[in-house]
Formats: sequence, C-alpha cells, structure tokens
Amino acid sequence: MERLPNLIIFLNLLLMASTFANAHVVKSMFPFGDSLFDPGNNHFTKNCTIQADFPPYGSTFFKRPTGRFTNGRTVADFISQYLGMELQLPYQELRQQIANGTRKEFPDNGISFASAGSGLLNTNEQCGVSPIQVQLQQFQALIDNNHIRKDQIQNSLFLLESGSNDIFDFHISLFPRLFPSAHVDKLVKQVVNVIDKLTSLGARRIAIFGVGPMGCIPATVLLPHVPIAPQTACNDRINNMVTQYNNELQKVVNDIPKKYPGVKSLYGAVYDVTQTLRADPKSHGFANVNEACCGAGPKNGKVQCGLNGTRMCEKPSDFLFWDYFHPTEHTYELLAKAFWDGDTKCARPMNLQALVNT
Repeated sequence: MERLPNLIIFLNLLLMASTFANAHVVKSMFPFGDSLFDPGNNHFTKNCTIQADFPPYGSTFFKRPTGRFTNGRTVADFISQYLGMELQLPYQELRQQIANGTRKEFPDNGISFASAGSGLLNTNEQCGVSPIQVQLQQFQALIDNNHIRKDQIQNSLFLLESGSNDIFDFHISLFPRLFPSAHVDKLVKQVVNVIDKLTSLGARRIAIFGVGPMGCIPATVLLPHVPIAPQTACNDRINNMVTQYNNELQKVVNDIPKKYPGVKSLYGAVYDVTQTLRADPKSHGFANVNEACCGAGPKNGKVQCGLNGTRMCEKPSDFLFWDYFHPTEHTYELLAKAFWDGDTKCARPMNLQALVNT
C-alpha cells in the first residue's frame, strides 16, 4: 500500500515533465503573406474579388468554406497546432467584430494578416487584396492603439511568405518591363524592408519561407506563351526565376543575425520540400502530383474550383494540388511538418521547433 503514493508522485512528476517539454517560449503567432497562410482575410475585405468562400473549399476539415484556398488547413494552421495554440483568426474578421461590439479585444494567440493573391509589390491590388505593405500597416496600427503588447511581440513567432504572385504576374505579361534578375532584386529589397519593419517593432523570431515550384502548378503549365520542359513537365522559365529568388532569400536570412543582433530566423525551403514530394509521390501518400483535385479543363487547371463546370476528385488527399494554384491540406501538412522538425534540407539554419524554443 505504501507504494501507491510513490507511484502517484512519480506519475505527477512525469506529467509535469511532459507539460514542460511541450511548453514553448512562443505564445502567439503573426502570419504575413498570401494564400499559403490566409485563413480568410479576403472574405472579410470589402470589394475583394479573389475569394475562396464557397464550396467545396474547406470541405475536408472544416466542412464549410472559411476563405482558405484549400480543402482544409493551411501551413500556418498546422504550425499553430504544433505550438498548441488555437488557430489565428483573420485580422479583417477581428477588426469587424471589434467595431460592431461582438468582441472586446484582440486575441492573445496572435493574428493573421495574410491575404491570398497579395504580393511584395502591388500585385493584384486592383482586386482588393492587401499587399505586404498594407499588412504591416495593419499590424503597426494595432500596436499604436495598444491592442498588441511589446512583450507579446518579443515572445511571438512571425511567419513571412510572399513573392509567388509577383513572379506569376511577371510571367503572364507578354512584355515585362524588367529583366528577370531585376524583378527578383526588386522583390528581395521588399523582403528586407519587411524584416527591417518587423524587427524595429520588436520581432525576435522570424520564419521566412521561399516560393515553391510554381512552374509545376496546373495553371502555369497551361500558359500559352511559355514552353514546358519535357523532362520535368514543368514551366522551367518560371522555376528558374523562383530558384533565383529563393537563393537571394536565403542570403537575406543568413545575414539576419549580423544585421539584427538578438533576432533569430530561418529559411523554409518550400521549393525543395515540394520537389521531394513530387519525386516520390507514393511514399508520401500521393496518387497524382500533376493535376488539380478540383477544377476544369486540362489538368483541372483552367477554371477555379467551385465555379460552373468544375469537378472534384473523390479523395483530395491523393492529390498534391487542390485547385489550379493551391495545394491540398495533405500537402500543406507535409510541408508544415518538414519545417517544424525537419533537417536542413527543409529549414535552415534550424527548424521551427528549435526556433520557438530559443
């Protein structure tokens, strides 16, 4: 009978140890970027025409459209879950709730400012999306009005992913005004400006994600004026620009510890991880890595999922792509997991798990 109290004490200590092991330094998260992270900001943005707020978006996980451009959770959602947090709500939804009195204050687990279709430049701004600069202004306004505390910022994880829409916009133009290298330089300068701003506001942990192999998505392989490489079945001209951009982005991340003392950062290799999935589909649970699960036309890449004439596959998790531009929840989960606890092929110089515990 004397052993029972000892056993209870041991179990309590084990539980406490487990709790501390899962307790991260980071208590909130602020995603900035485009559809890789957007939980529905566009839905709550007046006159925004880039939308995913209709079926069958969201059908696999949420059982309803949420404004996310996939069938379930995004990369940011999975990272939030790894941190043991509730999912970050869209800034635009929270702003409306505060204004109409249904919510008294902003949540303490962070806020998502990401806007699908947005870019580092003014790409798609005429469609009502919020470019990175506007997202930063929204964040700054919350700080200025004491809705976000300084200590919260210092103990938060900041996610930044942008550039894919800027690169796509460059390639749909028949007569681009810049050379590809000059366009990349323009994008990278904007990334540096974003980092300057976030660090000046107190950010100390920043995860910066590269652009994936855009030349392989259903919409881009159908572009009429850009040839497809037979060896890769991808638009290599677009992928070459993506690779150039990603290489410059890694240099920016490498310079962060020297330029911003006390700031820790990582580069999430979206391109590398996605190409690994494409190279060995079956071992990652995919049956199709070239066509979209939902859409119409060749590769289901001509019409946005959910619009008239589109069709949907029976099992979205079999597909790398959900619609003509965006991955499935299954793909997003594999990407998030790779960034969370993967090796330096996935995230460097450290993974997210290491970043949030330093």
